[in-house]
Amino acid sequence: MKRHLMGAITAGLVVALGVSGCGKGSSSSEGDGDGKTIKFVAAIYDDNTKPYWEGLIKDFESKNSGYKVNLEMVDWTQMDAKVKTYVQTKQVPDVLNYNAFSDFARDGLIYKASEVVSPQVLSDFTPTFVEQAKYKGEQYGLPFISSARLLFYNKALFKKAGLNAPPKTFDEVKSYAEKIKKGGAIGYGLPLGPEESQAEFYSWAMNNGGGWVDASGKWAIDQPANVDTLTTLKDLTKSGLTQPNPETTDRKTVFNQFAQGRIGMAIGGPFTKAGFIDPVNKSLDFGVAPLPSKSGTEHNTLGVMDVLAAFKKGDGKNKDGVTKFLNHFYQAENTSKFLKTEGFLPVTKSAGDALSADPYFKQFVDALPTSKFAPTGNPSWTAVAGAVKQSLGTAVANEDPKKVLTSIQKTAEKSG
Repeated sequence: MKRHLMGAITAGLVVALGVSGCGKGSSSSEGDGDGKTIKFVAAIYDDNTKPYWEGLIKDFESKNSGYKVNLEMVDWTQMDAKVKTYVQTKQVPDVLNYNAFSDFARDGLIYKASEVVSPQVLSDFTPTFVEQAKYKGEQYGLPFISSARLLFYNKALFKKAGLNAPPKTFDEVKSYAEKIKKGGAIGYGLPLGPEESQAEFYSWAMNNGGGWVDASGKWAIDQPANVDTLTTLKDLTKSGLTQPNPETTDRKTVFNQFAQGRIGMAIGGPFTKAGFIDPVNKSLDFGVAPLPSKSGTEHNTLGVMDVLAAFKKGDGKNKDGVTKFLNHFYQAENTSKFLKTEGFLPVTKSAGDALSADPYFKQFVDALPTSKFAPTGNPSWTAVAGAVKQSLGTAVANEDPKKVLTSIQKTAEKSG
């Protein structure tokens, strides 16, 4: 999703979250809280996030006398380590805005979705996202916002380089980047820093016959297709066609340069325009196209979903307050406002139609039904994503792609 400021995240802590630290059953001491004070930890997507939640909470409290919501905002570059600390110290929030849930479900820390939202809310979730929110066939995660990834390209730089259409193949990405570089700009923006490198890599790998797991669901991180994909990205880097040091670069940095007219191509989501481009240059002339592939005949789209997770507190007396708060947020006018404010895609049917009327958003909405997702329902995914953030980028700098992927594979097998 829309991620934030670059930070020196301690990725080892992220790995530890997925493989240790989760105790069985209740996630905090018995009798924790008064049942009417809700601690809500929300991720920072951009500068608009906090004002939105403050407004929603004020409205909620005015309509639910006696209930109070304590809001804590956390940047995504710090979120993984924060969550690890919450769990290990048994100081979890009542509601958490995050990008994983299955390890919490495995360890009995969170409520089932049916326990904390109304039947009306449950039935409003789009089936695609319900499936991504299940652990062992039961829905635990509450779909929050979604995104799809497509290729952004700068039309002015393309015209200057004599390019008339976006690339369809990996080879064309490289040749286009070479022509753009000759014109004085960076060919391709490659963010493989410790922010969301797993999304960037998977966007390429899924279009080269690769991915995180094989057809049976078994981890296949170091499969030949993935090695080939990472080698392709290393070649782009070593050929001087990307920005310097992709292994330490986040997407905000890439799209800041993209908006300045310094980068020709980069992978982004529906939030990219409002969150990254418009603050720099609202008049930027850019296009959006399907992700390129090795063959040029298939163009898979990366789907991403963030969730809300409701943690059990002691004897469960937080359940009523949590339910009231979640049902309030999932009212169509409240979810729609968040989507429009942040530039994300809907996870509920009631919030979907309006966005499809916007030509910019429609291309992302249309891509969602056939998009591919990371295996977030596997409790080991948190550890795998942490290992990717920690080490994947080193492969385009000075490490061997096969060796890096094999190390991540071992992390997956050990945590599984």
